[in-house]
This record gives sequence, structure tokens and C-alpha cells, in this order.
Amino acid sequence: MRLKNTSLFLVAGALHAYAGQAQTLRPPAYPLLTHNPYFSVWAFQDELTSAPTRHWTGEPQSLEGVVRVDGQAYQFMGKASPQYRAVIATVREQPYKARYTFKQPAAGWEKASFAAASSWQEGAAPFTDNKSERGTNWTEGDIWVRRTVRVANPKTSGELRLLMEHDDDVEVYLNGVLLTKQTGFNSKYDFFTIPAAAKQALHAGDNVLAMHATSPQGGEYLDAGLYETVPGPAALPLARQTGVTVTATQTTYTFAAGPVTLKVNFLSPLLLDELETVSRPISYVTYTATATDGKPHATQVLLSEAGTLATNTPYQVVATKAGQAASLHWQSLGTTEQPTLAKTGDNQRIDWGYAYLAAPGRALLGAGNPQTLKATFTKTGTLGTTAATTGQAQHVAQAAVLDLGKVGATPVEQHLLMGYDEQQAVQYFGQNLRPWWRRDAAMTMDKALGAAEADYTRLRRKATEFDQKMYADAQRVGGKQYADLCQLAYRQAIAAHTVVAGPKGEVLFFSKENFSGGFIGTVDVTYPSEPLFLLYNNELAKGMMRFIFDYSESGRWKKDFPAHDLGTYPQANGQKYGEDMPVEEAGNMLILTAAAVKMDGKPDFAREHWPTLTKWVGFLKRDGFDPANQLCTDDFAGHLSRNTNLSLKAIMGIACYGQLARQLGDTKTADEHQTLARDLAKKWIQMAQDGDHYALTFDKPAGSWSQKYNLVWDKLLGLNVFPPEVAQQEMAFYLKHQQKYGLPLDSRKTYTKSDWIMWTATMANSQADFEALVAPIWQFANDTPSRVPLNDWHETTNAKQQGFQARSVVGGYFMKMLADKLAK
Repeated sequence: MRLKNTSLFLVAGALHAYAGQAQTLRPPAYPLLTHNPYFSVWAFQDELTSAPTRHWTGEPQSLEGVVRVDGQAYQFMGKASPQYRAVIATVREQPYKARYTFKQPAAGWEKASFAAASSWQEGAAPFTDNKSERGTNWTEGDIWVRRTVRVANPKTSGELRLLMEHDDDVEVYLNGVLLTKQTGFNSKYDFFTIPAAAKQALHAGDNVLAMHATSPQGGEYLDAGLYETVPGPAALPLARQTGVTVTATQTTYTFAAGPVTLKVNFLSPLLLDELETVSRPISYVTYTATATDGKPHATQVLLSEAGTLATNTPYQVVATKAGQAASLHWQSLGTTEQPTLAKTGDNQRIDWGYAYLAAPGRALLGAGNPQTLKATFTKTGTLGTTAATTGQAQHVAQAAVLDLGKVGATPVEQHLLMGYDEQQAVQYFGQNLRPWWRRDAAMTMDKALGAAEADYTRLRRKATEFDQKMYADAQRVGGKQYADLCQLAYRQAIAAHTVVAGPKGEVLFFSKENFSGGFIGTVDVTYPSEPLFLLYNNELAKGMMRFIFDYSESGRWKKDFPAHDLGTYPQANGQKYGEDMPVEEAGNMLILTAAAVKMDGKPDFAREHWPTLTKWVGFLKRDGFDPANQLCTDDFAGHLSRNTNLSLKAIMGIACYGQLARQLGDTKTADEHQTLARDLAKKWIQMAQDGDHYALTFDKPAGSWSQKYNLVWDKLLGLNVFPPEVAQQEMAFYLKHQQKYGLPLDSRKTYTKSDWIMWTATMANSQADFEALVAPIWQFANDTPSRVPLNDWHETTNAKQQGFQARSVVGGYFMKMLADKLAK
């Protein structure tokens, strides 16, 4: 189908002009399909063909692209994911039982001849403290495991490696031969190289895989198996990547494939002023081809989508299906098991619902073995004869072929749609809730695909206009480096959430704590994320708070401060984090309610929850100013008593309650709380003062300090609790204590949180000071060797990831833009 609509050429031209701006920031990872914690595919490398595309967790979710020009095929996207054959399968592929003990065994426990193991207990793998796993409970301490496996054919032609997840230190043996020793923990399954002697130890008949692991503190997991890498076909020639640009909603690559230039645009239309659109999990992939020599060249494009987009592991069985929706043809695939909302945890991918690949017009769609599909296309430019396919996800793919015809000097453009129908999104106190776009029981993926296709031209134009405006606005208030960081953070922050229709039809906006516990609806993740949503859609900002109010108001949560979370994603059935953060969460909820009310311009949201807010402010008045030993949102730094930054939060929370009372017409309550907040601020200044700055804690350890990022709300909400000199003094101190890659979080360590730096920088009185604090974060994002979706906790001396990735908290980067909007 050749492009005939001139309006699309205008969109493409605008996008090209925007993309033509020099992309000087090298993203740590490139967003491709970004919608929610389960439908989120990225490129973790600069060259799109240098590795498989991946889910944000790092597991391969392979998208492959091949362009065929005059019969010559070039790979332009992805790399075939390695395929493996189980010699000794992990529990991810095949359930098994093993002998285990928690008591130190006699010497020789790892050898095949060790007879005393017959008295050990027997249990199912994995061995873990995660009660949602169908395994054997193991808590802190040591565990020894022996597993006997009969191997029929020990001969391997490919590399033999150990596949394992361990938490913490581990040693693994095969028939008494050491395979590996690892220290620390690995929170996901990884392959480990084994010595040649281990391969020789494998024999036909019974083999013993013996493991010893130790866990000095919470978080236990042990499972391992042996796998052979299955040799793949010869690699295709690569299209030469000549450019890549990331904007707020789009990532655009350009390639040279012989005499044809191919532009590939990934658009996830996360336009926050359109709730229906932002919640609809459908992205567009647009191909634009132009001949560089002015001559016509027969051009076809293949996109294949691996079965692993719909599975948690590559070993789960999927089935494919074909269909039609209005002018669209589609393929779908999903697991045969369909365990809806069954699995919880952090390093998990969806294994229910269906991945969709759709195309308008006369595109060819099919399913089969990914290597066969690609080989057939390479030879013929088609998919050949395909049929519904069932098999392990690593051996199944669905694909589309677009025939661009004879491409000449005039650009030719076609597009595909990629979506995910999860059907049920979240379990909410035992009730399964639909995603917002599917809240009407009559809505189907067929209808959603049809609506998305009808919206293609409009959304492409609007997304491009939004990208340009967002960048310009960010650059105006914060400078170019700040704008670069905002456009890098935008899709990531939104895609770490899912929009759900609540039991009463209300908007609920659930976050997942990506790689920081996997919790759902965590208040102290909501808190740093909110600036983006307060700025662009206050309904979503309130949607992150409604379920926390409901938890308290329903009587399920009985404490006089808010819960930390609602469970572990996707099950929101009650707090799962093992410890409360009382001052943190009470302050967060009061501050964010005041911010939402300010954005609304009316106090209705506060009025609806006034008794609960009153209970929470009562707690802060009693216990907030000089906090007892407890965690705050920076829990990775450990417990802290008399935390001055946490005290600031309590003071801000009390002041916000007073501001809300005034907006509700209760002058007496307003005066009482705002006076109290100002009195506490005077006391805070006296107690926290430590020469040229304010201390980390009220007991003032020598030279201690911390970022006082909670103070930013005094400026943003016009609370006027602290004299401006407090922030100015802190700012002068911060500028003297920056490292190459940012201002440390506090004096205890050199690591930092980039979202908090953005809040801290927003307190600056001068643009120069703001940009001075932002510049090292730009440098971190550009230089970090940790090639993952933007991580918010990093080391300021070497830019390495400390933990976390792909989290929503980078929505906090928009604090400066929010401050600008509130100042108007």
C-alpha cells in the first residue's frame, strides 16, 4: 500500500525535522513498545541489531526486523534469541523434587555416591521464601540440595552451561565436580559458564546435581539446571544504522540497506490528556523507505514477534491464532495455560492474555518457527504457507510482511500495530479488575485495534506535536540537558503503571515497583512519580491515591497512618512490605492531596477524604516532627532516627492540611495547622543547623548532611513555612559537594537518587544553579555502563547502577516543569 495521504507526509516531515536535531544524549536504553509493566519492550544497546530486544526486566522478548531490497535481505532490528535444549531442566521448564537439608551434612555430600542423603527431606523446587511460588519454604540460613536426574543422551554439540537463580552465595556440583561458585545474589535466572571437566562428568543414566546456598538475611531462592545452546542459522548481513532519536512518545531509527534508506518509527501514543488512548495497549511501527539513487527497488519488510512476549519464561507453551478486525488482519499468541493474575513478584513477565500483531491492507501475516519464518522471507519475500502453531515460546513467533513495492525517490510508508490484551489487569481485594480501556464488558481487542487504526493519522500528528511542545517547554524552564532527560523519562514513568477501572468505575492508576520489590501502588513510589501526572493529567494523579484512601476507609487498614503498599503486583489485596513507613507515607498523602487540589482548583478531592486526612495529620502532629528510628522512602540506606528530611516532610504535611482546611472554608483549623507548621519550622532550623548547612539528623553526627528535597513543596504550593534563606543555604552547600555524576543523597554514601536531585534543584533561585545540579545527571545518563532502562539509584563516582531500573519515579524529573506551571 503506497502512501497517498499528504497529511501523513506532513507528519513525517515534522517528525524528520524534529529528529534532525542532534541527539547528543545517548540513552541507557531505548524504549520501543511501552504501555504498562507487562507490555514494555526495549533495546538495551545503541545498535538495534547487536542484541535481542528485551522486556524492561532484561529477559529477551525478541522483535526481529528484516528488509529485503531487490532480493537481498538485511537484518535491521534485533538479533535471534539463543535457543536452548534442557539436559537437566530448571523448575521454570519442568517441575521436580529434590532431597534437601538445613543441617550441615558430612563431607562428600556433593558426590554421587553420598548415601546419607536418603535421610534428607524431599521437597519441590524452587527452594524459596516466596510463598506465591509452588516450592519448598526456605528462610534464612544454609540449605543443601541434591537432585538425581536420569539423562538419556549426554552428548551435546552446543555449549553446555548452568542456568540458575540464587539468593545468596551458592556452590553447584555435577557428580562431585564443581560447576560454579557465586557470591552475592542473582535475582533472575542467568547462564553461568562451567569448566570442561564438568561436561565430561555428565554421563548416561543417573546424574546428581548438588547445590549449597546460604542466605544471611531475607530473600531466598535456589534452582538450577544444565542447558545446551542449540546452534542457530548463519546471521544475515546487517543494515547499517545511521541514526536514532528518542522523543517523548517515539523512537526513530534510520538504516541504509543497499540503495534504500529505511526509517523505522516506534510510537506509543501515551498522550496523558486522552485517558482512553493512553490506557489502550497498542503501539504503531511505521516504515518509511526511500531510494538513495532515484531508481526503483523492490522492497519488502518483515517484522517477527517472539512467543516470549506473552510468557514469563521461554519454556511455556503458547498457541497462535489468526483473525480480522474491520480492515485489519491480525495474529495473536498466548499461553495455553492462561494463569490469569496468578503470579506475583518483581522479576515476572505476563503469561496470560494475548500479544497481537496487526496490519491494514494486504499485508501478509502468519505464525511458525521464527527461524523458518525468517528464512522463507529471506528467500522469497513472503512467509510461505503458515498455520496456527503450538509449542514452547522460544520456538514460536508471529510475523508480518509489508510489501512496499518499487521504492524510488518518493517516500513509501506503511505501518503495523502491536498490542497486548491482558483482559484482567489487577486483583483488588479479591476482585479481578479490567484495564480501563476494557472496562465495558462489550469491548474486545478487535474493536480496540479497529479504533487504533482509525486514530493512526491523528495520533501520529498529535504525538509529534506533543513531543515538540514538551521538549520546548522543558528547555525553556530548565535548559537543553533538562529537556533531554525529561523526554527520556516520559514513556518510562507512564509505562510503569496500569490504568484500571475500580469497583465503582473510578480511575485507579497502579504502579509497580520495578526491581525494588515488585510492590503495587506503593505510596513512596507514587510520591516521586507524581510531578509528571500532576502536570499532564490530574485524574491519574488522584488515581494513584484513591486505593490508599480506600484501604484505610474500608477498615482493612487500621493504623492511623497510610499503608506502604497494597500488595505485590498484580495482586492488590493488602500491604506486603514487611515494615511500615509511618511518617513517610502520612506526609506523602497529605502533600499529594494538597497538590492535586491545587491542580483541580477546587477542594472536592480533599472533602471526600477529610476524616482520613484528619487522622493522618493527627499522627504527624504527634510523631512526625522528631521521627523515631524508622525507614523513609530511601529505605535502601537503612533505618534512621531523628531524620531531618523526614521531619521536613511532616512539617509540609501539617502545613498542607492547613491549606486544605482553608480551601474548605475552615479558617480556624487552617490557622491552627499553618501556625503549628511555622512554629515547627523555627524549631527545625534551630535543631538542624550545622554551620553552613543543615544536618542529616537532629543529633548532628559530625559533618553530616542530606538533600532536603521535601522542602520543595514549600515553594511549589506557596506554603511559606520556612524562610527562603534555608533553601538558599542548602543550595550553596550542595553545589560544593557534587561528584562527577551527581549530588550524593546524603553524607553516608556517594550514591544518589536522580529523581530527588531534580526536586532539590527545583529549589534553586537561579537558573544557573538549577542547571549546575542537572548537568551531572545528564552526564550519568549518557555515560552509565549499566545499559538498562533509566535507573534512578546510581553511584555518583562512576555512573554505575546501584539498583532499580525502569521505575516510575523518573516522573519526578518533571518537578521543575510543574513548578513553572504552578507559578503562573
